[in-house]
Amino acid sequence: MNLPPPAELVHALGMAAVAVNAASAVLETEDKKMDLVGAVIVGLATSLGGGSLRDMLLGRPVFWLADVAYLVCGLLAVGLTFALARRVRVKPGLFVIPDAIGLALFTVVGCRIALDAGVPWLAASLLGVVTGVFGGVLRDVLVNEVPLVMRPGTLYATASWCGALAMIAAQALGAADSLGAAIGAAIVLALRLAAIRWRLSLPTY
Repeated sequence: MNLPPPAELVHALGMAAVAVNAASAVLETEDKKMDLVGAVIVGLATSLGGGSLRDMLLGRPVFWLADVAYLVCGLLAVGLTFALARRVRVKPGLFVIPDAIGLALFTVVGCRIALDAGVPWLAASLLGVVTGVFGGVLRDVLVNEVPLVMRPGTLYATASWCGALAMIAAQALGAADSLGAAIGAAIVLALRLAAIRWRLSLPTY
């Protein structure tokens, strides 16, 4: 499939995001003693949920129905992670690292798709947040945990929104699509990891 350069970038980042988010979901189920079917359900909900909601809001074909390669990628990531986690002891809480990477990737992908659909920049930035965050919300609900986005000391949606705005600003200043995406993803990842390491948070009610 020959795609124009921006579409190639979105496709590649989207595949990486699906794989990483599916893996992070399986890692979080480690202490839930789920079987493979449960891991598949949680993994696919996590890796496909945010993009599905974004596409429905935009009125465009849902990405994994339009291109089944995303679904296959998610299934493979779930299967490989499940098999590996059964043989290697997984450190508790390890899922937050791939989750942060997935958040960064999905944020820039969602924002880019919204901009390409002609959505105004502010709404596009929020659709980037929806794409990055919603899958994780589904994951946490399915495994009976308080969603990460609602826990204090996480800078979850905040990190996503800052990265989306940074990507939009970089491209408005003339940066190439790939550079803008890299800047946005780096900011999301840096803020998220800093929040994990130093318990950074916004003021609580």
